[in-house]
Amino acid sequence: MRNFALISFLLLTLSVGAQPDRRTAPTDTTGTPAARVFAFSDMADLVAANHPLVRLANSLPDAARQEVLQARGFFDPKLTSGYDLKQFGDASKASSLYYNKWANELKVPVWLGGADLKMTYDRFTGAKVNPESQTPETGLLGVGVSVPIGQGLLIDSRRATVRQAQLLPSLANAERVKQINKVWLSAAKDYWNWYLTHRQVNLLSEGFQLADTRFQAVKQRVALGDAAAIDSVEAHITAQDRQVQLEQAIVALQNARQIVSTYLWNELGQPVELPARAVPQLALEGLVDESLYLQLSQRAAENHPELLSLDLKIRQQVIEEQFRRAMLQPQLSVSGQLLSQASMPTQEARQQYGFGWNNYKVGVDFSLPLFLRKERGKLKQVQIKTQQLRFDRTQTNRDVLNGVSVAYNDIRALDRQLIVQDAAVQNQQRLLRAEQQKFELGESSLFLVNTRETKLIDMRIKLEELRSKYQKAVAELYYAAGSRQGTEGD
Repeated sequence: MRNFALISFLLLTLSVGAQPDRRTAPTDTTGTPAARVFAFSDMADLVAANHPLVRLANSLPDAARQEVLQARGFFDPKLTSGYDLKQFGDASKASSLYYNKWANELKVPVWLGGADLKMTYDRFTGAKVNPESQTPETGLLGVGVSVPIGQGLLIDSRRATVRQAQLLPSLANAERVKQINKVWLSAAKDYWNWYLTHRQVNLLSEGFQLADTRFQAVKQRVALGDAAAIDSVEAHITAQDRQVQLEQAIVALQNARQIVSTYLWNELGQPVELPARAVPQLALEGLVDESLYLQLSQRAAENHPELLSLDLKIRQQVIEEQFRRAMLQPQLSVSGQLLSQASMPTQEARQQYGFGWNNYKVGVDFSLPLFLRKERGKLKQVQIKTQQLRFDRTQTNRDVLNGVSVAYNDIRALDRQLIVQDAAVQNQQRLLRAEQQKFELGESSLFLVNTRETKLIDMRIKLEELRSKYQKAVAELYYAAGSRQGTEGD
């Protein structure tokens, strides 16, 4: 419902158009341009719900689950059937039927022990059929099992593949979080860049209005002979300079708004433009303290997507190493099958040809490469890769924790800079008021007033830059911890 309300807000205000003209912008009852705050949390919700890259990332776990389903296919029961018939010569003679072969098998793989359960029905008749394969006219039924005794008893390729595939959804989820965090960080930086350009336009517009008003007043004083003509030139130059800065800031604001719009999509996957009357929220300070830093550090050590991804890859390699160790064992498998005629009308026939220990088929298969060079080489290769992943995990863990610490240090430094800059702005305001009072008493010049005022505007813009940097640094801190702002309790 919240996403629907946000999108409705965007769609309802699309008709306002692009950047409104300052002289014709719609106004409320106070005479100020009508505006609605588009909060950062609102943007984050829309990005998380509808951004194409986020939707793409959200599809990764489902794709991984399909790979698990494919891997489990190794244990699907399999039914096979083959039929061959050869007739050659006079059809009225029995010898013309060379062979009539019909072989059927149902094989059911079993997880425990790597065994295969088998049910067969064979019917091999004809003059040219190999005697050892020949069956009664009614066919031959068989029920049996094949069990590996050496290689493949504890783990084989099928079970190794399934166990590795079962880790893929968690691996894909870590990648999903990583990609979403990346999009979120980019959106956060662009949002607070929009905030900065918005504040710059407001401050420069205020400065231009002051300079233009002062210029008009000086012109009147010059016309009355109360001021030198050169004072109007100086006042005009100041107004023109601030107008140029304002126009540049307006272009930067328009570009910043356009960039923010690239993150806005509706539930149908259609792009949504940022309304012209939408304004960013005020930048907040003091968002991060030491307790939050410690919490994020702990979360990074336990749940950072990069570390989770490496942990899962190591677990996959451990499974692969277990399988490769099993490949060093000799291949020894035992199979057995109880046989019975397919149709036995009499009790005597059922006793003689029915399933029992008198009618059976057994087999033993054994093989062992003498040098095992292929198997030993593959095992060593897997062990080296596992060791490399563990080294990578150790280094990544340190990089992650250092990244969180660096981001926190930046925030602490910006906290101190904000306090100093805010105090400097207040002092500059006092200095400007004093200079204006002196100018009104005739003890100062217009140049000094303009200089003090320009300095104040620059310092206020610098304060807003620090506030924007602070918000970006907070986003960097959460990203370094493998998280997103607003998900602390997840």
